[in-house]
Parts: sequence; structure tokens; C-alpha cells
Amino acid sequence: MIEQFSFFLVLVIAMILLIILANKIKVAYPILLVVAGLLISFLPGIPVMHINPELILIIFLPPLLYEAAWAISWKELWFWRRVISSFAFPVVFLTALSVAFVANAFIPGFSLALGFLLGGIVSPPDAVSAGAILKFVKLPKSMASMLEGESLLNDASSLIIFRFAVLAVTTGQFIWYRAALSFGWMVLGGIAIGLIVGWLFMKAHKFLPTDSRMDVVLTFVTPYVMYLAAEEVHSSGIMAVVSGGLLLSAKRNVFLSSTSRLRGFSVWESLVFVLNGLIFLMIGLDLPEITSGLQGVSLSSAIGYGLLISAVLIVGRILTAYGAVIFTMIAKNFITVADTRNPGLKPPFILGWAGMRGVVSLAAAFSIPLYMDDGTAFPQRNLILFITFIVILTTLLVQGLTLPFIIKAFNIGDRHQSMSEEEINNMIKKELASYTYQYMTNNYAEELNKSIFFRQLADKLKNKSHPDADPTMPASDKAIYLDILNKQREWLIKKNQSDVHLDEEIIRKHLYQLDMEEEKLQVI
Repeated sequence: MIEQFSFFLVLVIAMILLIILANKIKVAYPILLVVAGLLISFLPGIPVMHINPELILIIFLPPLLYEAAWAISWKELWFWRRVISSFAFPVVFLTALSVAFVANAFIPGFSLALGFLLGGIVSPPDAVSAGAILKFVKLPKSMASMLEGESLLNDASSLIIFRFAVLAVTTGQFIWYRAALSFGWMVLGGIAIGLIVGWLFMKAHKFLPTDSRMDVVLTFVTPYVMYLAAEEVHSSGIMAVVSGGLLLSAKRNVFLSSTSRLRGFSVWESLVFVLNGLIFLMIGLDLPEITSGLQGVSLSSAIGYGLLISAVLIVGRILTAYGAVIFTMIAKNFITVADTRNPGLKPPFILGWAGMRGVVSLAAAFSIPLYMDDGTAFPQRNLILFITFIVILTTLLVQGLTLPFIIKAFNIGDRHQSMSEEEINNMIKKELASYTYQYMTNNYAEELNKSIFFRQLADKLKNKSHPDADPTMPASDKAIYLDILNKQREWLIKKNQSDVHLDEEIIRKHLYQLDMEEEKLQVI
């Protein structure tokens, strides 16, 4: 036990050094970590890594999905709901179906049920990989929102497909109407449970006498309660975490104090950094165990099968991306769509190419049961594990390494935003300063004449600069200044809601500044 702890401690240090190197050479860190883990696994004396699927599905997945739900904009998710839902559900199903037919036709011993099982495993693109790659390139906000929204939902849909496929293989039967009812319960039940648990935790934060430390701990507990509660009643734990996370993210300024938001942001950022880094490093380290399980299939044949499935996934996703555009162009004649303009050939190709596989696929593969209901070994389990690893490695290396160059070469502008991020930021600063000055003159005219602090604040607002808390502020002025900060916060939230094309990330940066300003009041 002590030796394993030391090994994991070394892994964390190696992970940090590798991510530093990845940032230095401008390569997405998931790619470097997987390759490094693969190379480390061949070193003599390295213990064989065994990834427990429950470790990933229960310990790793809920906090990673929860943090992703907090990071995404609900406004943008709703605006692009048709594109996102089509990629997250129909496209995932069609991808799994295409993999099923190809596997059945070209891989010996693969039935359609086994092929559908493999398709459910490898169909969802990995959000972490795409997010890490997009940090090095500038992608239009609309496309980034589509990729982020898709990544939240496709994990749930693919794991639902995976469950039905496992049931069909182990029991030898598939009753479609029962599957349809079960699918409905898993999706709708998961969403309902996530919202209920999220609402309960929101009330706990708001009405219990918690401090910032307790609030941060409660945010750690929340995704696990959502996930386990949903799984306990056989609905989707992932849908529960996503829906509950979106609810709490939208209401964060209501039930969390500025101190809790600031500390929670820092702690969660560090936690997700460690979890993501470790899991990608562990993927590479697990290859020896996966390879040793290949029995009756040569290594070259297994690699060939993995490359074949990878090609099906890459080509299939690109075709469905263009298919979604064609469908939208036709559908706009009958229904209201988010964007009626033809995007051209470049944006769909980028959406299709940004389909790297990762954590969820590997977790699903490892969660395949060892034995059937009759006690016999689960067919082709080890080959499915190996194919999944090859798919992850191939998509990370081929798509992950080339995606930044493709985005730069295409040089796509954001058709929904005529101003640059800096121009939008300055516009919001000026509008917020004007609003705040008007609010002060209407509600605190007397304090403007009496207080030196508020006279200085008014002068700064006239100059459209961001006001800072004065360390000499009298105690009597703190309550007034806190009210002004709250009004600014309300204005920013309304501004974000009223403009569907306004980048919410810019609004969140201003809200973060207000939280910092409010935090200063605690120490003055």
C-alpha cells in the first residue's frame, strides 16, 4: 500500500512536469500525458497499472462533469440546443450503429450486439481533450459553445447505449419497447433527480449557517450525491450531474457568497487539473494490462481493427457534421433555427475533426462484465478494450495534433460577434460605470456630498474606470458600497440575459472582479 502511494505521488509530480512541457511546446497536455504514460509503462520495474472502472465512473467522472456544467453557459447551451442535441443523441446513435455494422463485417467473432456495444463505448468525443487543444487556438465562440454543450450530453447518451448493448449480449434478448421506456426513464429520471438534488443543496447553502469552507466542501459532495441517487433508481447518473450542475451554475450568485465563489473557483480549478492529468497518464500506463489480455488475436490484427474503427469514427463524424448543416438549411424553411446562414465548408469540418476520444470511453470499456449471465466469459472483452485504447490513442495523436493547424489555416471569424473581445469588454465597462453613477446619484445623493470615498468613486465612474475599494473607507460607507456592488452584479446578469450573442465568459470575468472587490471589504 505504501509502495502504491509512493508511485502515485511520483505520477502527480511527473504529470505536473509533463504539463509544463506541454505548455512550453504548445501541445495539448492530454496527448503528451497519454504518450508519456505509454512510454513509462515499458520501463522495467514499473508496476502494472489496473484501472478500476468504478474508480473512474464514480470518483473521477462526477466532479469532472459537474465542473464542466459550471463552466458552460446555459444561455449559449440553450441557443444552440438543436445542434447540440443532434450531436449528443442522433449522431451518437448513428455512430454506434455504423461501428456495429463495420465490426460485424470485418472483425471475426463480432455479432451486431457486440459491435453496437463497441460503438456505444467509442462514440462520445472527449471534452477535456478538445478543451485543452482549443486553449492554444482562437475558435469562434459559437463553435466552442457547440463543442462544450455536446460534450456534456453525449457521454450520457453513449453510456445509455452501452448499457442496453451489455444487456442484449449478456441475456441474448432485446425488447425494443422496454428499451425505449428504459431510455426515457434514464434520461428524464436522471434530469429530474439532478434538479431535485441541486435544488436541495442550493437551499442548504442559502439557509444553513455555513461559511466558505463548508460551502466548498458541499460543492464536492453535491455531484456524488446526484450521481449515486440517480444510479440507485437505475436512471442516468451523468444526466443527473449535468442537469443539477447547470441549475446550480445558473444560480451561483444567489446562494453562494462572494467568498465562497472565489475560494470554490480556486479549489475546483486545482482539483480538476489533477484529476484530468492523472486519468490521461493512467490511460497510457494501462496498455500492458490491455495487451496481455489479447488471446487468440495477433497484436498486428488487433491494431488493424482499432485503426479501422478509428477511421469509421473520424469519417462518420465529419459526414454527420455536414449532414447536420444540410438538415438545418432544409429545416429553416419550416421551423425557427438559431442560425439561418449557410456556414460554408470550413466550420462543419472543424466540428467533425474535433472528435478526440478519452476518459469516458475507457471507463465504459473497463466496466464490461467479466462473465455472462450463464457464467461463461464475456465474448471479445479483451479485444474491445484494446480497440478502445487504439481509438483513443489514434484520435488524440491524429486529430489532436492537427486540429490547431487546421483551425489556424481556416481562419474562421465569429459571424455572431462584430466586435473583438477587448471592444466588448470596454463597452461593458463603460455601460456599467454609467449605470452605477446614475444609481448613486439617484439613491445616495446625500452621501456623495458628505463622503470623500463616494466623491472619489463618482469621479472614477465619470472617467469610466473600474472603482476600487479604498482602504480608508469608513464603516458606515461599507453597507452602501456593498449595495452598489450588488446592483452592478444584477445589471451584469440582466445584460447577459438580454443579449443572446454576448459572450458570457466576459460577463463572468466582470462578476469575478465584483467578487474580488467585495472580498476586499472583508479585510478593510
